[in-house]
Amino acid sequence: MWKYLVRIILRNRLANLIIIGLITAFMGYHASHIQLSYEMAKMLPEADSANIDYEIFKKQFGEDGSVFFAAIQDEQFFQLEKFNDWHDLALQIKEIEGVEEVISITKLYQLTRNDSLKKFNFDPVFTSKPTTQSELNELREHIYSMPFYNGLLYNKDTDVTMMMITLDKDKLNTKDRGALIYDTWKTIESYGQKHEVAVRYSGLPYIRTITSKTVEDELRFFIYAALIIASVILLIFFRSVKAVFFTMIIVLINVSWVMGTISLLGYKITMLTGILPPLLIVIVVENCIFLLNKYHNEYLNHGNKVKALSRVVQRIGNANFLTNTTTAAGFAAFIVTGNKILVEFGIVASLNILFAFFLTLFLIPIFFSYLSPPSKRHTKHIDKSNVGRIINWVVGIVLHHRSVIYIIACIILVVGMIGITRLKTTGNIVDDISKGDQLYKDLLFFEKHFKGVMPLEITIDTRKKKGVMRLSTIKKINELQEVLATYPELSKPLSIAEVVKFAKQAFYRGNEKMYSLPNNQEKNFILSYVPEVEGGDKTILNSFVDPDLQITRISVQMANIGTKDIKRLMDEIKPEIDRIFSPDRFDVTVTGTSVVFLKGTNYLVKNLMTSLLLALIIICALMALLFTSGRMIGISLIPNLIPQLMTAGMMGFFAISIKPSTILIFSIALGISVDNAIHFLSRYRLQLKLNNWNIKDSVIAALCETGYSMIYSSVVLFFGFAIFTQSTFGGTEALGYLISFTLLVALLSNLFILPSLLLSLDKFITTKAFKEPLIILFDEEEDIDINYLEIENLDTRGSA
Repeated sequence: MWKYLVRIILRNRLANLIIIGLITAFMGYHASHIQLSYEMAKMLPEADSANIDYEIFKKQFGEDGSVFFAAIQDEQFFQLEKFNDWHDLALQIKEIEGVEEVISITKLYQLTRNDSLKKFNFDPVFTSKPTTQSELNELREHIYSMPFYNGLLYNKDTDVTMMMITLDKDKLNTKDRGALIYDTWKTIESYGQKHEVAVRYSGLPYIRTITSKTVEDELRFFIYAALIIASVILLIFFRSVKAVFFTMIIVLINVSWVMGTISLLGYKITMLTGILPPLLIVIVVENCIFLLNKYHNEYLNHGNKVKALSRVVQRIGNANFLTNTTTAAGFAAFIVTGNKILVEFGIVASLNILFAFFLTLFLIPIFFSYLSPPSKRHTKHIDKSNVGRIINWVVGIVLHHRSVIYIIACIILVVGMIGITRLKTTGNIVDDISKGDQLYKDLLFFEKHFKGVMPLEITIDTRKKKGVMRLSTIKKINELQEVLATYPELSKPLSIAEVVKFAKQAFYRGNEKMYSLPNNQEKNFILSYVPEVEGGDKTILNSFVDPDLQITRISVQMANIGTKDIKRLMDEIKPEIDRIFSPDRFDVTVTGTSVVFLKGTNYLVKNLMTSLLLALIIICALMALLFTSGRMIGISLIPNLIPQLMTAGMMGFFAISIKPSTILIFSIALGISVDNAIHFLSRYRLQLKLNNWNIKDSVIAALCETGYSMIYSSVVLFFGFAIFTQSTFGGTEALGYLISFTLLVALLSNLFILPSLLLSLDKFITTKAFKEPLIILFDEEEDIDINYLEIENLDTRGSA
């Protein structure tokens, strides 16, 4: 197969370059239309009950994650100028296109009793700005006499006041989102700068927008950093500007293909797909290292450039194909998770890893066929280098100190197992935000003064029209609110019960002491004053009940707690709900972003474990095509599962939890780390044939030949993934640390443990089943006749 591919590649160089160029132009065009994703990642399948409940809630009561919060802490807030500026600020924000409503302490509404019409009027507290300090002082006392708003819009104990800005949810899912958030932020900041007070921001629209902007900025940074790091490492290893230049051309082509693929498939840049361009840069460079190293090695042996290039395709192509396929399998395993963002990540990554294989396999031989042969300076790294001395040292250890290798490996396994026992599974809604980031600090501010900004919703279906307005139902709602109030993680509940308390206070002319539920005698004439829910007209009831007064809601804000704490809350609240609202008479659903996140996290962790197992099975199946010996496949997995175990152990020791952003690391690392074992074993089998089945000589020869590429590629991969440690997102940062660590351990395992096992187990492992592949993809010992290549302007000595 590969000898025919050599002819296709080298006999049609110009045609191949034109085709690749046209495809790149096509991909580049689509890449220019790529968009950022501003939507909250859906972690649950559409058919999941929790997702269905949440969609029903949004249909009944609207989006629960479209509120932008801004707050200040100022003891002098009720000075006339500051207060009036806050009043004007609310009006200015309301004028911004995309802002639907602004609620602040200067835009409060009150219920006033209208005896002539026998109803409550829903009137603003401020009909105009106060003109004197004494007038404002009186208004302040009036505001503080309304318990309905305390803990919702202000905290009078800590002098904090908050502005709640409801944004158009349709704009929030478009590119206009950034401008909307920025315009709102800039308008609010003008107040903070004028009065020299720090403004705190939060809310899911703001968090998602800042996150998306950071993804965009980090994408550029990671691409540039990966290009620089890869270029420097290639220059150090190969000492050739040409090797660096043409590798970077392939890298840029592949990056445009990645971005084009995302756009062509109708996907958008997310936190995960945003790391693919720099990730593919590293994988492309790894492929180029194996190809260039083999090219230099072959040319050093016989001095024939064309023969060297043909052998690069024949003898490295098969191993590169398998290594890229196993790496793609590690990513493709995410497709089975059912999670939209991971499915997109898996599809784009796996496709472009295979694209990277074909690009490097075609372009490296074509580019270098046009160039002059490598000089002695370029091949010096093979004969005399620090890497060569390291490989000789490794060979000595493998030959004479295998017992030490096994002892160290056993100690590592024990330590890893101890670490695994300390692993915990958890996650937070904004878990990926760095704790040192201002975004996270502002979130803590809201948690301290308002108990958080993460939505938790409880819907109650009374199964009867106007069932919500029964006093018995309202008392049950109030009883549940009292239960919720005992949890420090939850904010003050807001429901129809609070509205009725507010109505009673209004009925008694604003008497603060009357803020309570009416008794049986009071309920009829107090509730008769409450306005009806009519069509689309805004009343105080619209936000809490449906038009039939059958379904109502209790809205609570939750602190940014972990999934374990969310589950604990749900497990403790559910029996209380069933006790208060009999399941025979009421349908009560706990939903909201927090609940969807909890169930989504558990769903993802479970499915990612399945995807890891699937990746392992697929990788074993792919290796079986090349290494038909079951024993050899098992042995090759040992040095690549040890790093996985060590990484899990390190996570346990450093309290890095198992969560969606960390568990995906194992599938990625396994798919990449097994590459070294595949290259080593493919060389080992070839050496067995060349050395008349002498196991010892074959192991050492394979180690000496592939050791350079293993070290070179691992160094590139290590530093390539290490750049992700500079991310401001916790998940991406953890990916950088953990995969870099895993690949480093995998390199050591494949250099020391794999050849040691082959030598120690000897003929038990190296059986006749290992002699021939199940599917013959290549002829390792057969050379193509270079006279039939017909490469114009090249002779067999390789002059250009």
